[in-house]
Amino acid sequence: METLQPGEARFGALLTPQGRLLYDLFVIGAPDGALIDVAREHRDALLQRLAIYRLRAKVDLAASDLPVFAQWPAGSAGVVDPRLPELGRRIYGPATADADEAAYEAHRLAHGVPGPADWGSDKAYPIEADFDLLGGIDFKKGCFVGQETTSRMKRRGQIKSRMLPITFDGPPPAPGTEVLAGELRAGEVLSGANGRAMALVRLDRALGADLTAEGRPVRVETPEWFPQSADQPGDNAA
Repeated sequence: METLQPGEARFGALLTPQGRLLYDLFVIGAPDGALIDVAREHRDALLQRLAIYRLRAKVDLAASDLPVFAQWPAGSAGVVDPRLPELGRRIYGPATADADEAAYEAHRLAHGVPGPADWGSDKAYPIEADFDLLGGIDFKKGCFVGQETTSRMKRRGQIKSRMLPITFDGPPPAPGTEVLAGELRAGEVLSGANGRAMALVRLDRALGADLTAEGRPVRVETPEWFPQSADQPGDNAA
């Protein structure tokens, strides 16, 4: 936060003490403080938690009804999405929309980037949701809620499971459907659309394997931003 510049956005999340994801968010630098971009349904809960952590700091927290838009391909307005440039920009304030939220979700899914529908609340770990690969974790920033578990997962040197897109023919398997490598469980389907979905997969069983879900063939796809050696992620800072 101390190095956040006006007009700069950073991606992050609030975690449980056990290190699981509660709410993803963006923090945007402003001349007189910062904006926190979080899903509307999580706004009040986030404010309550931040008030607990404020302690004696001279910080004012207030809800805002400022509208939020995503723009892709990216223009000159707003701030660049810090996860991936291909996701475009986020605009805070009045704007004209020519697409709906479903179109944005399809755009995100096309680039293989997990979203809130994939990790839910208090279920997944941020490294499983690729936060470390998308600028959402700074391993050098010092203490944060859930740090112990997050750091331990990185120090082990091997990440067993990650969220990756899967492709198939037809409608998506139901969320929670097992992804199988033969008779072995290789993962679980998360959110999706026709022909494409996100899944939490075991890397040692899913990558390069013949997979099925609901008896149908599926294939794991590794996006361009996903490293060849995903068990050794970089220190992307948020």
